[in-house]
Formats: sequence, C-alpha cells, structure tokens
Amino acid sequence: MTVGDFEDKNKQRWAEYERLLEGMEKGRPGPLAGQLPRRFRELCVDLSLVESRMYGERLTGQLNAWVIRGYELLYERRRAGWEKLAEFVVVGFPRTLRREWRLFGLCNAVFWLPFFAVMLSANHDVQWVQAILGADGMASMDQMYGGREDQIAHLRDQYGSNFMMFCHYIRNNVGIDFRTFAGGMAAGLGTLFFLMFNGIYMGAAAGYVNHAGNPEAFWSFVSGHSPYELLGMVVAGMAGMRLGLALLRPGRLPRVRALAEAAKQALPLIFGAALLTTLAAVVEGFWSARLLPSGLKYGVGIAGWILLLAYFGLAGRRGGDAA
Repeated sequence: MTVGDFEDKNKQRWAEYERLLEGMEKGRPGPLAGQLPRRFRELCVDLSLVESRMYGERLTGQLNAWVIRGYELLYERRRAGWEKLAEFVVVGFPRTLRREWRLFGLCNAVFWLPFFAVMLSANHDVQWVQAILGADGMASMDQMYGGREDQIAHLRDQYGSNFMMFCHYIRNNVGIDFRTFAGGMAAGLGTLFFLMFNGIYMGAAAGYVNHAGNPEAFWSFVSGHSPYELLGMVVAGMAGMRLGLALLRPGRLPRVRALAEAAKQALPLIFGAALLTTLAAVVEGFWSARLLPSGLKYGVGIAGWILLLAYFGLAGRRGGDAA
C-alpha cells in the first residue's frame, strides 16, 4: 500500500478524530467525547504502521502531533477526576453535611439516645440487655470480649488474616449502611427503624460486656474504628431521610420528580458514607485487631473523634459554605 492509498483509506477517520480533538480543546466535547480513548488507540496503531513502513516525515509528524494532543486530553481528564475527588473530600462532603445539619442532628439523636439508654440500663437491670441480645448474642460477646488475648486469637482463627478481616468488616458495614439508606424509600420510617435498632443492639452489646465481660477488651477494640463506622451509618441515614422527606413533602413537584431531585442531593452523602465506611473497615481490620496497649488504642480513638468532628465543622469553610 502506497502512502497515498493509506491516507485515502484513513483520511475520513483522521478528520473525525481531529474535529473531536478541537471540540474538546475548546471545551465543547460534544456527544462523541466518549469515543476519544478508542480513536486514540486507533491513531497510535496508524502511527506505528507509518513509522514501520517509512511513509515519510510529513505523515509521521502529523500523526504524532495528533497522538500527543490526544494523550494530553486523556491525561487531563484523569487528573481532573482525581482533582474532583480531592475537592469532594476536602470541600464538598463537609459542606453538604453542614447544609444538612438538621438531618445530622436527627439521625444522631435516633441512634445515640437508644444506645446510651440501653447501655446504662444494664447497670440497673441486665435482663433487658440479655433479652435484646439473646442466647446466641451473649455467647458471641463472651467469646469475642472475654479477654484481650482470647479476642485476638478468636479473630485469627475465624478470619485468618488482617486482609480477610477487612473484607468481612467492609461487607458487614456496607450492608448496614445500605439498609439504613434504602429504608428511606419507606417514607423515612425504614431509615429511622434501622438507626434505632442499631443503637439499641449496639448499646445492649456494650452494656452486656460492661456487666458480664471484659470492658477493656471491648472498648480498646472498638475505640479506633467507631468514629468512622458509626458516623458513616449516620450519614447513610441522612441520605435515606432525604429520600423519605421527598416522598412525604414533594412540594409542587410530582413525587417521582421530587424523589429524583432528592437523590441528587443525597448523592454526596452516600459517597461520604462510603468513604467513612471504607476507612472504618481499614482501621478495624489492620489496627483494632492488633494486640496493642489499651491506652494507645484509646488515644487513637479519641483523636479520631476529635479530627472527624473538626473536619465536619471546619473543612471547606475558606471560600464560604454553599447556601
């Protein structure tokens, strides 16, 4: 195939590629922007053929220039994605949380009030806590929190490695958060139920261990990951309540449209809950399950609560919170 034949065969495809480049460089990507990676790969193959067949510097230089422009656009898009993620973590998520402060307060109250009420009730009548946990729940608490050395040995026997513990915890935490969020579709009642249920059950677990188990084994284990796990669940509840409120109070919009708009508002909360849940699983699998001094673990846990609350309250304020 001669140089002319090769150019005639591909000139239409090259022209489309060049128009795609020009549109994206001018900020008007158009409907074909998603084709850039495929067309870029095709052009790289063309450039390789031109070089191997020695079709001349003119055609080689032209194709090489298009390849460079395409690479720069693809690289910028990838970098923009990471920049958007960083901006969301540093600015978008905490601003969204502050904007939804009423839901934040409501969901925290629905979880923490039952938690402390049930936990403290064990000091007066442990039968309530025992009834909530049941025989299997109490046996699990005894096995897990009977002593610190036994606790770590139990975890090793059950999961085998820190990575497998991480996988188990993230599956468990995602399941809890998903149910809490999806409960919003029942006009918010499901979300409130799951928040209250988890508050009652976790409070019962803490109260039972304080009464009949080894409190040090329990609190030293949960202190490190609890800020991220519990607040992640609360944030998932906020997202669920946003959906529930859209169904209860659609305003002038049809309920389907109001639900779609609420889902857009809830999306940053879901992403934020996912980040917190992932971080909780990392800490739980690779830190909480280690046999370290209790004072160190308590210190890390307290620091986690302080840093997380400071992040929610202060991050992203430099340019002013969104209205």
